[in-house]
Amino acid sequence: MAELARTEPRAVRVALTALALAFLGGFLVVPLAAVFAEALAQGWRVYLAALREPEAWAALRLTLEATLGAVLLNTSFGLAAAWLLGKFQFPGRRLLAVLIDLPFAVSPVVAGLMFMLVFGAQGWLGPWLIDRDIRIAFALPGIVLATTFVTFPFVARELAPVFQAQGGEQEEAARMLGASGWQTFWRVSLPGARWGLAYGVILCTARAMGEFGAVSVVSGHIRGLTNTLPLHVETLYNEYQFAAAFACASLLSLSALATVGLKAWAGRRRAAAMQTSRSAP
Repeated sequence: MAELARTEPRAVRVALTALALAFLGGFLVVPLAAVFAEALAQGWRVYLAALREPEAWAALRLTLEATLGAVLLNTSFGLAAAWLLGKFQFPGRRLLAVLIDLPFAVSPVVAGLMFMLVFGAQGWLGPWLIDRDIRIAFALPGIVLATTFVTFPFVARELAPVFQAQGGEQEEAARMLGASGWQTFWRVSLPGARWGLAYGVILCTARAMGEFGAVSVVSGHIRGLTNTLPLHVETLYNEYQFAAAFACASLLSLSALATVGLKAWAGRRRAAAMQTSRSAP
């Protein structure tokens, strides 16, 4: 493929490169730059004042709490699911892989409605939860559940190929030396998949930080209580507080840029680890 690209006329290569750069500039770089330009349009004092607002801090704190909860849940499940998919053949394996990918096919808004149908006041479990003063919808647990659903596939889908590429020789050697299954997993399999795990966690974190649709449905939009940072940005924008809205949006943009850098770094390490696993005797 690389040889084919080098044999193309120079004009074709230049045109394709210019087209790709123009697309990236128009749809990614310019909008991202506009966010920071609007955030700082009225100066650093207004920018910092918007970020110091108690509601902004509450939204940021809630976003971090929901992200942490979703990442912990998805990492626990992802390790188990990826281990099964990467190391074993069993009845229902394909079904498990399909179910893991299901959140990719379901609209986040529909996902939020699903949780409201189960945990809302008029939902299947709503009356039972209300009688026991347990709050899922319009509270942190519901936000964590919705965020967990939309970020469900990332860790498992990134880890499974890494476990599969490892093969079973090292695990078999560890068992022959007397290691238990638990010891084999923690001391042999998981260390070799650490970059795949890091890559999946980074993707999961990035998606959780920016989740809007599902959280918008289950949160109730209670300012200072259940508004995450993306919801807070929407609220400010709808109230024509543009400087504050773009200031908060710039935090999400900075987290996205940081994620891109971490993702590229972890992706290179993961690819190198998988290549080493394939080439190991």
